[in-house]
Amino acid sequence: MKKYLLIGVSSFVLGAGAMAYVSQSAIAAGQPRAKTYRMLGLFGDVLDTVERQYVTDVDDTKLIQSAIDGMLTSLDPHSGYLDPESFDDMRDQTRGEYGGLGIEVTSEDGVVKVISPMDGTPAAVAGIKAGDYITAVNGESVLGLSVNEAVKQMRGRPGEAVTLTIAREKSDPFDVKVVREVIKPKSATAKMDGDFGVLRIGSFNEKTTDEAQQAFLKLRQANPKMKGVVIDLRNNPGGLLDQAVAVSDLFLEGGEIVSQRGRDPRDVERYNARPGDMTGGLPIVVLINSGSASAAEIVAGALQDRKRGEVVGITSFGKGSVQTVIPLRGGMDGALKLTTARYYTPSGRSIQKTGIEPDLEVAASRDEAQKIANRAFQFSEATFRNALNADEGKVRRGAHQPAEAPPEDFDATKDFQLARATDVLRYGSVAATPKLPKPTAKMAEVVGKAKVAVAPPKAVTK
Repeated sequence: MKKYLLIGVSSFVLGAGAMAYVSQSAIAAGQPRAKTYRMLGLFGDVLDTVERQYVTDVDDTKLIQSAIDGMLTSLDPHSGYLDPESFDDMRDQTRGEYGGLGIEVTSEDGVVKVISPMDGTPAAVAGIKAGDYITAVNGESVLGLSVNEAVKQMRGRPGEAVTLTIAREKSDPFDVKVVREVIKPKSATAKMDGDFGVLRIGSFNEKTTDEAQQAFLKLRQANPKMKGVVIDLRNNPGGLLDQAVAVSDLFLEGGEIVSQRGRDPRDVERYNARPGDMTGGLPIVVLINSGSASAAEIVAGALQDRKRGEVVGITSFGKGSVQTVIPLRGGMDGALKLTTARYYTPSGRSIQKTGIEPDLEVAASRDEAQKIANRAFQFSEATFRNALNADEGKVRRGAHQPAEAPPEDFDATKDFQLARATDVLRYGSVAATPKLPKPTAKMAEVVGKAKVAVAPPKAVTK
């Protein structure tokens, strides 16, 4: 059985037998099992009642699939059931080619929320942003739908247009018309910024490591006097764990990259780098923001902990869990996407909810600096009500004034975070880089009164 590890079934064996002695532990074990059987019986009773008495005919398969999905999504925001069609779509995405709009979404209290648009896709071109709520598709509300159901409405034939209704902070809801395409996201691209190479990694699919290596080596060959590298992971929603490990390995000479730990404390799997740094030891700066999640955080955390590169930007999303996709009957009955482990950086940090904190905190704009100063406007793993807990005692940094933001006279058409990343490379370290005056972002006095774009219905879950 092939399993896919992403950074997105209980079976019961019944038997009968005679025993001359039943231990207290066996009795204790039997009591929860008896309760489970009773609840399974309750489920059967409810299903039977719905079949016989609901106002219209019902589809048993759809009801049971929805029940399974509801059970799994109650565990955490990233577990769920993939029906056969959704499982095929997931495999297409991880292969790096599929039809759609090019956005990574999740569900928050029954509302579809954008984690990140993918580079160069119709969604990115249309201006959809991380943190946007999608409230309707072609005029039909998607409030209360599961992510899988909402995604099905957004997908369709390439060339056809779809209208998304977007709710965004500090603005009235508005419609965005997006034309579906066959998505072939280039997961890695490279360019020069002065004396420094910029390797942009937008996602982690099956092609990412090869594309990253090819893009960098081609750039290095054309620019042999390159003095350093910026690895841009901003708005990278993550993807395959093995690709995050392989990309990290491109820049490390050895040692641990990441470990994943399951329920059993002894269930630890470590991933190590092999000798060979494709940059030849060039200095590295990693760029992150709140849209950098999961696999992107593994790369940033590994290079930061191993002192291979310093991190610039703002605190990452904070998704520190691993999902295993488990096909059911070879995929004929779909698959489970189940959270099976937390991952830890080489120093032993779990960044679940807390995220990777940069060595130099730099807001992309003065508006973003204000959002950081007002906790009500922050979007991260910690905002999900049923997210896995962080390590005991650890909390995500609250509202604060970021260290840096663009000065008033900064050219708004330029990339301030990238400019500061190259400054770090130019001066040799964050410590040696001259600091800019702290921005004057106003702290929110009463967070509860902050205006938000949409109020998700509390009684509806995906």
